[in-house]
Amino acid sequence: MNRIDLRLRPGADAERLAERLRAEMPPGTLIERPDADIERSGALSRAYRVNLNVLALVALFTGGLLVFSAQALAVVRRRAQLALLRVLGMTRRELVAMLLAEAAVVGALGALAGIALGHASAVLVLQRFGAELGGGYFRGLAPSPVLDWLALALFFSLGILAAVLGSLAPALEAAGAEPAPALKAGDEERALRRLQPVWPGLAVLLAGAALTQAGPVSGLPLFGYGAIGLLLIGTVMLMPRIAVLGFRVAPLLGPVSTRIGLAQLRGAPGQAGVSLAAIVASVSLMVSMAIMVASFRQSLDQWLERVLPADLYLRAGPGSDTAFLSPADQHTIATLPGARRVEFLRSQRLVVAPDRPPLTLLARAVEAEGRVPPLLGAAHVLKPGDPPAAWVSEVASELYGWRPGAVIELPLGGRRARFTVAGVWRDYARQQGAVLIERYEYLRHTGDAFADDAALWLAPGADPASVTREIQARVAGATNLEIAGPGEIREVSLRMFDRTFAVTYALEAVAVVIGLFGLSSSFGALVLARRREFGVLRHIGMTRRQIGSMLAAQGLLVSALGLAVGLTLGWAISLVLIHVVNRHSFHWGMELHLPWQLLAEFVAVMLALATVTAVASGRQAMSGEAVRAVREDW
Repeated sequence: MNRIDLRLRPGADAERLAERLRAEMPPGTLIERPDADIERSGALSRAYRVNLNVLALVALFTGGLLVFSAQALAVVRRRAQLALLRVLGMTRRELVAMLLAEAAVVGALGALAGIALGHASAVLVLQRFGAELGGGYFRGLAPSPVLDWLALALFFSLGILAAVLGSLAPALEAAGAEPAPALKAGDEERALRRLQPVWPGLAVLLAGAALTQAGPVSGLPLFGYGAIGLLLIGTVMLMPRIAVLGFRVAPLLGPVSTRIGLAQLRGAPGQAGVSLAAIVASVSLMVSMAIMVASFRQSLDQWLERVLPADLYLRAGPGSDTAFLSPADQHTIATLPGARRVEFLRSQRLVVAPDRPPLTLLARAVEAEGRVPPLLGAAHVLKPGDPPAAWVSEVASELYGWRPGAVIELPLGGRRARFTVAGVWRDYARQQGAVLIERYEYLRHTGDAFADDAALWLAPGADPASVTREIQARVAGATNLEIAGPGEIREVSLRMFDRTFAVTYALEAVAVVIGLFGLSSSFGALVLARRREFGVLRHIGMTRRQIGSMLAAQGLLVSALGLAVGLTLGWAISLVLIHVVNRHSFHWGMELHLPWQLLAEFVAVMLALATVTAVASGRQAMSGEAVRAVREDW
């Protein structure tokens, strides 16, 4: 018997009865209300849900940077017009209010479009992946999309707020500019010189690095999220200065059009630096998520190879707490003709702390069979007289503070059994934690000779399919057995992993699209602001093709600089995701693995798309309007 449900008489005091039962029941008995299990299930998926929300907020932040770069360049382009409004009597406060109102309108339209697209995407995701997005938290549910009007109002407000905040700095700069110099052509770059000091950006980066050392708050990596935000903001603040240095060291090589394009970037790096904000943020988001997911997947794959050494694996009644292999079933399996060696495992859920979900107790032959799991760090050598050995998973070690050499108590057989932590091992299969002990110790404490799983090493020449048929023919209730080889288990596990992280792939694609839109709008604004310059170049003999080549070279240089900074920032953010956010959220560690091929392909595609985008966005520079724009100064 593993559970008893009680319905109380009318007027009975549930708390008093629970206290009496706790005093009388054996250790390990959990006495609680039904809603406590629901709360634990919600807590189990809380970190997963919070991480998804933070990813969405990072995408919103990237959109805010897109608004910032577009609005900053638009203000630079309209600098003379805004100065004229000041001369005609508009106050600085009125000018700021006008520019912020423009941003609010843009934000409102974008928020409405985003809500519509978000709802449509949610419907498709629920149909394709279910409520848990493949995470395995809510199996068996068939949810339908529900509109939460309060949440929609919040999202709408966030869209407007992101646009207004993104426009605040350009609006304040435009209001603070002196009207007389701003009325003259060529004053555009002066507006961006205030963005070039290094110390504010460095201070923000140092603050972000300091936040990575803080611990979780209520089990959530809030300081880790803050560190990522500060790293993004600090890098964006440094982009104008990075643009100055990057264009200064670039060699003046190639045809005349390329050299003119680089000279223009050197002479006016501020505008290019501002245009890089959105692309750096989007590239860093994509790169950091790609590195984190690749590291997690590679670590999971390597872990599966280590923990699946047998030829066949058998499980009794998967998904059930009451299915088992009896001693007779175990004898039948152990004496199969094709079985060279068989290892049985008993698993049981243990309540170690009432305020935490039950962890999993695993009992199998360990040291006698040379099957000590790969440990993280050195093993603790037991001394004579120490309690028997137990190996705790990385998650259990983090949740309960169990370290090698510590003596722990586990509720077994109605008593509290003492064990010595002999080592910590990595386990990606059980998010709530696990403890491994010798099976004979489990049998001594509980008298339970049943098993849940079996691992079979086959004799040379034995056919796995034939052995599977023998098991199904000889073991009672074989229809409820799940039998699979290590390759099949690995394939299913990795498929579930890819399904779980499908939403991150979608967010990465969104980030890339945002970056390309940012580059397109930035180059479009730059071309409009430089119409007179292009007109002069046309007057002195530069052809449309040469101007197109110049724009392509500038797009290539700007995007290459943005990709270089984005790759570096993405690598730094991936370290925070792996060693701070992931560990504080799920208590799992992983090894860093860089997906070099994926990153190389991404860089090549982004460089090509950015170059094409720059040329397409600057098509007005090759038209007759650029020639006529020269007369604006006459």
